[in-house]
Amino acid sequence: MTQLIDPFARAISYLRVSVTDRCDFRCTYCMSENMTFLPKADLLSLEELDRLCTTFIRMGVQKLRITGGEPLVRKGILTFFEAMSRHLGTGALKELTLTTNGSQLTKFAEPLAALGIKRINVSLDTLDPAKFAQITRWGRLPQVLDGIAAAKAAGLRVKINAVALKGFNEDELFSLTDWCAANDHDLTFIEVMPMGDDMGSATRLDQYWPLKDLRARLAERFALTDLTEQTGGPARYVRLAETGQKIGFITPLTHNFCESCNRVRLTCTGELYMCLGQEDMADLRAPLRANPEDAGLEQAIRAAIARKPKGHDFDYSRQKVAGKIGGQMTRHMSHTGG
Repeated sequence: MTQLIDPFARAISYLRVSVTDRCDFRCTYCMSENMTFLPKADLLSLEELDRLCTTFIRMGVQKLRITGGEPLVRKGILTFFEAMSRHLGTGALKELTLTTNGSQLTKFAEPLAALGIKRINVSLDTLDPAKFAQITRWGRLPQVLDGIAAAKAAGLRVKINAVALKGFNEDELFSLTDWCAANDHDLTFIEVMPMGDDMGSATRLDQYWPLKDLRARLAERFALTDLTEQTGGPARYVRLAETGQKIGFITPLTHNFCESCNRVRLTCTGELYMCLGQEDMADLRAPLRANPEDAGLEQAIRAAIARKPKGHDFDYSRQKVAGKIGGQMTRHMSHTGG
C-alpha cells in the first residue's frame, strides 16, 4: 500500500492515539479542575481503536504512542496493548510506547514490558510533594515515584517530561537534572503550550518560561553539546558532558519544529488532528462505523493527510489577557493527548 505522504512531502510514520480523555490527575496546564468528560458512548471501543490503528500501520505508520488523559485508567487497556503488540511481532510496527503520569505503573509496568514496550515517557514537573499536589491538584508524588521505580525494575527505559513553568519549577532545574542523572532517566523540558480555557489568563502567560532561558541557565553549570539525532518527535537534544545524560527541549513557541513533522494525532472519539497547533480535524469515526470494510476509512485518512498544514500557529506574542486571543487553541491538552 502507498505510504501516507502529506502535501509537503513528509511521510507520516508516527501516530499518537488518545485512548481516553479521563485522568486521575487534574494538572493545571492540561485540564480544568471540574472537567466534563465525554460520555462513554462517544468513545471509540478498544476494538475500534485496534481497527483504526491497524489501518494506519497498514498505511505506513511505524511508531505508535498511546496517550490520554491517562491511558492506563482506561478499563481493559492491556487488551489493547496486547492487540497492538502483534504488529511488533510482524515487524510492521517498529515501536509501541506510551506517555503516562506514572500513577498506575506499579500495576502495569511488568505486563507492558512483557508485551514488547521498551520505553515510556512519564510526566513529572516537580520533585517537591507539596508543589506536585498543587500542580496536579489530585496527585501524590510518592505514588508516581514508586511507579517510575517499578518501570525501571521491569526494564523499561524512562524519559521524564517536565513542563517548564516560570515561578513554579525554575528553582528545581538542577535538582530535576541531578535526580534524572542519578537514576539514569533521560529528561525533556517542554514549553507550556497555549491551549485550554485558561490559557489567556495573566497567570498562564506569566508562567511561560522560554527554553532558551532555561538552556542558558543549564549552560552556566554544564558543558552542553548539541546532538544531531532525531527520534521522530519535536525535541532537540543536548548531551551534558559532566553527567553524560541527554536533555531534550520541546520548543513550539520559540522554535518552529514543523519542517520534519511526521506525526498526526487521533482522539478517543475518532477525530484526527493533522497538527497539534491547528483546529482543523477529520472525523474518522463516521467512516469507521459506516462500513466493516476499510476502503472508506482509508480514503478518509488519505483525504485528511492531504490537508496537513505546513506548520502550527502557537504564538504568545499575539495573545491578550482579555478578549479574543490569537494563536491559542481552545481545546484542552487532554482532548488531543499532547
